Amino acid sequence: MNRLGTVIGFTFKNKVRTKSFVITTLLLALLMTIGIHVPFFIQLFTGGDDAAGNKIGIADGGQTEITQQIEEYVSALPDNEIEFVALQGADTAALNAEAKEQELKGYLTIAPSEGGAFPAVEFVSESGSVPADVQAVLQPALESAKTRFITAGALSDDQIAQLTTPVRLGATSYDQSAGTETPPTDGPESDKFNPMNFITVYVLMTLFFFSAMLTGNMIASEVTSEKSSRVMEILITSVSPLTQMFGKVIGVFLVGLLQIGVFGVTIAINLMLPHNRNVLAGFDLDFSQMPLDVLGYGLIFYILGYFLYALLYAAVGSIVSRTEDLGQAVTPLTMLSLAAFYIGIFSLNSTNSLLMKISSFVPFTSPTTMIARIGLGEIAFWEILLSLVLLIASIFFFGWLSAKIYRTGVLMYGKRPSMKELRKAMKAYKI
Repeated sequence: MNRLGTVIGFTFKNKVRTKSFVITTLLLALLMTIGIHVPFFIQLFTGGDDAAGNKIGIADGGQTEITQQIEEYVSALPDNEIEFVALQGADTAALNAEAKEQELKGYLTIAPSEGGAFPAVEFVSESGSVPADVQAVLQPALESAKTRFITAGALSDDQIAQLTTPVRLGATSYDQSAGTETPPTDGPESDKFNPMNFITVYVLMTLFFFSAMLTGNMIASEVTSEKSSRVMEILITSVSPLTQMFGKVIGVFLVGLLQIGVFGVTIAINLMLPHNRNVLAGFDLDFSQMPLDVLGYGLIFYILGYFLYALLYAAVGSIVSRTEDLGQAVTPLTMLSLAAFYIGIFSLNSTNSLLMKISSFVPFTSPTTMIARIGLGEIAFWEILLSLVLLIASIFFFGWLSAKIYRTGVLMYGKRPSMKELRKAMKAYKI
């Protein structure tokens, strides 16, 4: 156990101190910082709408009733932050000057039209466009005012409200519509398609993919480099190959956790900045609604999936004598991780499909597809448990197989051995 801890500590310190790790971590953290600030930069360079607050002017042109209807509709909306200001300018130049003086986000002009038609409405701003949050509020308000204008008292307020409320199209299956299917009671909730669930699932799937690729290649390249430089021959005299393999896998795993921690802190600090909180508020994201069950299952599948791939990468790295041949040797594992990622990503809108159900029980793809089913689909607890059992069983089996390959491969030099040659070597070494 002491030797295992020594190998873990040596691997961790050796990787963390390398220039490639430091530069890659800082560069990715910088890219994340820039990415989080993109909405703020866009808002900053499109006219400084944020500095204008939420005040909007109205130049009604004598259409007082329509102006009152728009204000009443908007004020009745939940979490409304828009404040209307009456403008008194006689012409366009005066209205523009008044809007700039009061630092308005923009103003509405309501120009009467001939023939009894609904007046023409235009939004005037410095950028010449309607902000998305303003558009989402003003559009239904104008539709409601137009309906009242056309009906001219023929409909009640409740009828107008029903007329202007968008129709929501639901979805259900044949069995559910007939009342023959009982939703799972032991597993996660079925109605989970909300922004926070989607973001959590997407981040966990992406995290697993990049971890499997980066840390797996890191393990394989370290084993191969030690073998090609003949350092391996010295190491196996003091530490057994099995201890080396598991020490490297756990050490690199800790390196990956450190890198994830750095990224997490970077994201948290940037999101807590005042200007970013104001910008992100427009996306209607509530981080207090973070799905803890999805996050918990995701971390479990992430850790188990990592060890499954890491052990295989270590075994492949042990049978390669030159670093130039490593890329070709790990191609099958790269294809497996790509398949797991793409099946999950392209099936986020159909998590209950047959492909997703089958993939969630395949150990090489379950770390991504099962998370998608838990977070965005309908799944029973026994399915999650079965997938975990199969994944753990696969880790033990491939860990045993990787250990046998590793103990043999680190002593074989020259061209990459075939599976037949590996079996012969295992018998010769009585492994």
